[in-house]
Amino acid sequence: MAVYLITGGSSGIGRGLAIEMAKRGHAVGIIARREELLKEVADEIAATGAKVAWAKADVTDAPQMTEAVRSIEAELGVVDVVLANAGGGGPMPVKKWSGETAKWVMKLNYEGTINTIDPVLPAMIERGSGHIAVVSSVAGYRGIPPGGPYSAAKSAVSVLFEALSVELWPRGIAVTSIHPGFIDTPIHGPDGAKHPTPFMISTDKAVQIIANGLERRRRFINFPFPMAAFMQFVRLIPSFIFEPLMYRTIPPKLRS
Repeated sequence: MAVYLITGGSSGIGRGLAIEMAKRGHAVGIIARREELLKEVADEIAATGAKVAWAKADVTDAPQMTEAVRSIEAELGVVDVVLANAGGGGPMPVKKWSGETAKWVMKLNYEGTINTIDPVLPAMIERGSGHIAVVSSVAGYRGIPPGGPYSAAKSAVSVLFEALSVELWPRGIAVTSIHPGFIDTPIHGPDGAKHPTPFMISTDKAVQIIANGLERRRRFINFPFPMAAFMQFVRLIPSFIFEPLMYRTIPPKLRS
């Protein structure tokens, strides 16, 4: 049994993973901002007899995150696997450009990831074991309009974990970067999407893919395959082709 710590554990992928890892026999700590939803998830897990702890915190607030992690470790023990799942962002066409929003997207995704791993990584390094993981996105492979700030933030966390992996693998610490495509959550589902969502998969399927990859300590979990493969190809397209081509994919109402 391992102790998993998952941010954004009150809904969507985070909620699904918390429940799934508990079913697989692991102890689970969940962190999110919405206390009532956190309690609901924790109660659902506890009803199965699994060990669970929760703490309310905002991933953009470093002191809050440290306090939340320490409270969970006090109940469950040392964290073995930490998953920086909390994040978000959406389309922001340049005609509606907001520097404050762009900085907030980076703060939520990038600083939120740092604040999540910071309370546990030094101890992992000291003992020579552990596993850090982050939910990035295929949108981080290349700047995808009109979601430039989101692409930039997800690219940042992917590159951060790429560098960390080089230094951590000799120390016995696994590093996993998760790059999902479109998942049927409130952000990308029928009521939330404001742009095309090709190859969308269900939350349940995404949870199974991620859970299997985490237990196998895989370096990358990229899915669904058609979307991940397509975005890998997009990285290779020269800018003089990529830029006009991508502009044509932007819905007319979101174009400048």
